[in-house]
Amino acid sequence: MPVIEIKGLKKTFGDHEVLRGIDLSVEKGEVMSIIGSSGSGKSTLLRCVNLLETPTGGQILFHGQDVCAGELKRSEYRSKVGMVFQQFNLFNNMSALKNCMIGQVRVMHRSKEEAKKVAMEYLTRVGMKPYVAAKPRQLSGGQKQRVAIARTLSMNPEVILFDEPTSALDPEMVGEVLNVMRTLAESGYTMMVVTHEMAFAREISDHIIFMDEGVIAEQGAPEQLFTNPQNPRTREFLVRYFES
Repeated sequence: MPVIEIKGLKKTFGDHEVLRGIDLSVEKGEVMSIIGSSGSGKSTLLRCVNLLETPTGGQILFHGQDVCAGELKRSEYRSKVGMVFQQFNLFNNMSALKNCMIGQVRVMHRSKEEAKKVAMEYLTRVGMKPYVAAKPRQLSGGQKQRVAIARTLSMNPEVILFDEPTSALDPEMVGEVLNVMRTLAESGYTMMVVTHEMAFAREISDHIIFMDEGVIAEQGAPEQLFTNPQNPRTREFLVRYFES
């Protein structure tokens, strides 16, 4: 059984249909990258999977339970399906360490001692141990995003959703975040990644989804999709991308 299965997912904002019947499944340990032009529905898809947006129609099944129908408590589901955002979403008044502890204490009801131990483990893992006392304003964009990844990992999620995690970063900081994500992929984490980093997507993904105007226009293994795309829109997108 897939960890996440999406059936006929739809999302409209007013008269605008952003997602028009998405079907996909994510297996345990799979890294799925979602690519496509801006406005194709990629981020909306991820936000629906995390229930930050309420789908207009369709089903999102987590281990066979329909989360849209409330078969799983939202807070419980979100602790299992973590999200790393484009804009970090850190608490500015808290240190890196406290940012990584608060969810554990409030949602998972861990003791402060245990939460601190787990947070330190993951902050060390993403190379942020020297900065545990720093507040977000004292950190670079790349460092903030690494704290945000450590915060998500501290909740021991089964699936991690990455919504364009490098797009708010200066070019020289992109590599440090991609390196952390590469390590997670190699460690066997189940990941859904919305990204514009094509070389990275090709390298780490088991499966690539190309979205266009709210539908999955093409999907497949990275090598097949990048070297021999079948859909004219995929070809057009990739040619434009690799020329830029």
